[in-house]
Amino acid sequence: MSTTVLLVDDHELIRQGLARAFERDQDMTVIGQAGNVAQARAAYAELSPDVVVTDLQLPDGHGLDVVRSVREVSDATGVVVLTMHAGDDQIFAAMEAGASGFVGKDSRAAEVISAAKHAAVAPRTFLCSGLSAAMVRRATTPATPRLSGREEEVLALLADGLGTGEIAGRLYLSESTAKTHITHIYQKLGAANRAQALVTAMRMGLLDHLSPQRF
Repeated sequence: MSTTVLLVDDHELIRQGLARAFERDQDMTVIGQAGNVAQARAAYAELSPDVVVTDLQLPDGHGLDVVRSVREVSDATGVVVLTMHAGDDQIFAAMEAGASGFVGKDSRAAEVISAAKHAAVAPRTFLCSGLSAAMVRRATTPATPRLSGREEEVLALLADGLGTGEIAGRLYLSESTAKTHITHIYQKLGAANRAQALVTAMRMGLLDHLSPQRF
């Protein structure tokens, strides 16, 4: 079954170019296009695509407004942010908003499609494609909290989007023990929730043991 995609960009030529690239992939189908936040919200509500690919800068708002609108109603929809403005702050903001991926506009079309496919199957993980890994991590400092080996394993599974029960099953732990590890991770990172913990972990370089392009 084909993965359905909604494209959001205020430049029609960019949208059409992306649409042609997606149409060349037999596993992907573009079912809608939008040029701003309002159109994107309306199109998403009407079409319920599997993946939304949105530009960061839009005439009536921000691509992260699109991400948040999607996340208000669905955790199962993939959302890929596509932008020319790729810096630490933008990447961390996209991750905090609930994006599934972040791709530079200078990336090859194949990387955008790959990010969309990743987003479709793992919407609550974060893929940073076409960007230097150094751009998405901070140098570790003496103040970086030290996680135990088990806490590092739990953190990696949190980054993969697993819930407490799934983490417990994967690591052969009781659910209460998994919750305790998650609580300790949050405390050490000064985080109140998963998103804050993962953003802080990225800043501190604690996710560097994962694949260089996957967080």
